Amino acid sequence: MNAEYAVLVGLDWADQKHDLRCYYVMEEKEEAVMLSSTPEAMEQWCLKCAGQNPGGRLAICLEQSRGPVVYELMKYDFVDLYPVNPVTLKKYREAFFPSGSKDDLKDAVLLLDLLRKHREGLKKLQPDDSCTRVLRLLCEDRRKAVDARTALTNALGSTLKQYYPQALALAGWSLHAELACAMLMKWPNFERISAATPQTVRRFYYAHQCRSETELQKRLDVIRSSCALTQDPAIVGPCMLRVQTLVAQIRGWNKAIGLYDQKIRQHWQDHPDATIFKSLPGAGEKLEPRLAVVFGTDRQRFESAQQFSSYSGIAPVIQASGKQQWIHWRWNCPKFHRQSLVEFADHSIGWSTWAKVCYIRIAGTRKGPSCRCTGVGVQMEPYHIPVLADSYTIQ
Repeated sequence: MNAEYAVLVGLDWADQKHDLRCYYVMEEKEEAVMLSSTPEAMEQWCLKCAGQNPGGRLAICLEQSRGPVVYELMKYDFVDLYPVNPVTLKKYREAFFPSGSKDDLKDAVLLLDLLRKHREGLKKLQPDDSCTRVLRLLCEDRRKAVDARTALTNALGSTLKQYYPQALALAGWSLHAELACAMLMKWPNFERISAATPQTVRRFYYAHQCRSETELQKRLDVIRSSCALTQDPAIVGPCMLRVQTLVAQIRGWNKAIGLYDQKIRQHWQDHPDATIFKSLPGAGEKLEPRLAVVFGTDRQRFESAQQFSSYSGIAPVIQASGKQQWIHWRWNCPKFHRQSLVEFADHSIGWSTWAKVCYIRIAGTRKGPSCRCTGVGVQMEPYHIPVLADSYTIQ
């Protein structure tokens, strides 16, 4: 099994040093190596191995599929990487050391043992093309930026409830939108906006493309009929400063997310699989590149749809023992993959008939309050599927 490689390596990486356990196939001997975490040390060691084994290949097993160590090893065409999930190594370690003892060199030995004896169960890293890898980092970083903005938005809403709850009704559909940010910077407390004339308030909303007379009247009614929650300067003053600080940060994230969107659009136009993912119902410009990143360009990476579903976290975990069976959410999976697929499933309901019917059937079995099943069809507001529930088959 190991004849195709000249050297097998278990690599336990860290910030300051890397512990390696090397097995030389021809000599049938092992060696412990400790390297500094600098790129120069790794390059020197790789070139040394290549010089000692002309034409031979290196197989390296490590607890990382992305990161600085993987990036610097990917540049060598004579190196194959076998990434291992940290949970896999943890369980393998516990099989030999139930006490839980752990050190870096011991982990390197276990990684080498996995590579030597169980390599048929490991998958060799096959990097996607350059365009997909760029999109992956951009999409994942954009998702993190959105999460950071969401945390700030939640903090902003919590602060407003302490002294200025009317702002939640006056700010529009979202607290991170420019309308809400501009309103809170212009009128950071209720006293200031209540002192403004209706004409001034109207001009503000007109300037921010809010021209619905119904909505404007609702907001003017809120201003006219409400009173300040508190006028205590010990509360209003610090809360105002916090609101202004949060708004400034939210505006910064809005700008950053806009830049991410621009870069993603540029790279998505040149992606070889763009046509495929643009045809998916309900994906849209935000989910199309994310789905392309999730599936990747290596069509042999997964042997079946079930394997892909398990890896991405959308397939449940079934545990059975005796007469008991427990079905639960899959915890160990790429969270970005699972989130992208779940969001796409939600968006597809409004664009795909079979997805809509599948969703309604599931909701019907759960007897949801907004779903009702009849003998002639299934109806769920606001959709109505004019098909027989018993005869409709989802392919």
